[in-house]
Amino acid sequence: MPLLETQALTLSYGNSPIIDELHLKIPQGEITVFVGSNGCGKSTLLRSLARLLKPQKGMVLLDGKAIAKSPTKEVARNIAILPQGPIAPEGLTVLQLVKQGRYPHQNWLQQWSEEDERMVSQAMEATQIKGFADRLVDSLSGGQRQRAWIAMTLAQGTDILLLDEPTTYLDMTHQIEILDLLFELNEKEQRTIVMVLHDLNLAARYAHHMVAIHNKKVHIQGKPEDIITGEMVQAVFGMKCEISTDPLFGTPVCIPHGKGRRIDYAERTTVVF
Repeated sequence: MPLLETQALTLSYGNSPIIDELHLKIPQGEITVFVGSNGCGKSTLLRSLARLLKPQKGMVLLDGKAIAKSPTKEVARNIAILPQGPIAPEGLTVLQLVKQGRYPHQNWLQQWSEEDERMVSQAMEATQIKGFADRLVDSLSGGQRQRAWIAMTLAQGTDILLLDEPTTYLDMTHQIEILDLLFELNEKEQRTIVMVLHDLNLAARYAHHMVAIHNKKVHIQGKPEDIITGEMVQAVFGMKCEISTDPLFGTPVCIPHGKGRRIDYAERTTVVF
């Protein structure tokens, strides 16, 4: 399984550095989640890992080789990325969208093959969207549409999946469905999955490894249960909180300070989970 890492990576928009001399190794075969405040560079970092953004300094390495020097299709055969809020061309069906994931494997000598057909079928089955094959992407619900885009990335057949806010704009039910799907893919196929998530509690539930980005660098990284503390949340997000434990999963739960309706617990006789 390929190793993805950065060495002294500096990313900028204009003259303003977003990420500064960052050293990072992505754990192989695990789910890694980037967290941090808005504008800290999480999405920018994810884009650079897929070679969608050219570093100002430093490099991104795949198995020790700078991806900037690798052919585009070679990178796409190893790394698939799902950006935030992707938009499909008008009139595109779900099947046509998923087939786009096989583009890196096509060339003028090798057109559509049985292997392409098998990978598309497996991706649609894994994401439970075979029944929508002939539906227009625009006609799907938010959760169904996101499954279709994930199916496209799976059809690429890469060992590494990069997903930028895969639960954006989804309701609670669809958020859990998507994250459960990615968790199962990792469990069954040991895919290396890297996600950007805003919800710290969901990140803690699904991640094997978390990376907190702050001040253009990695502030802290490790297992959620080791790094999520009140001090970390205060430093990275500028927010006071209490850290508790999820009663179902045993993972850290962040309870932010702030205003809100308070309940007199002495008057409550039952707690239902």
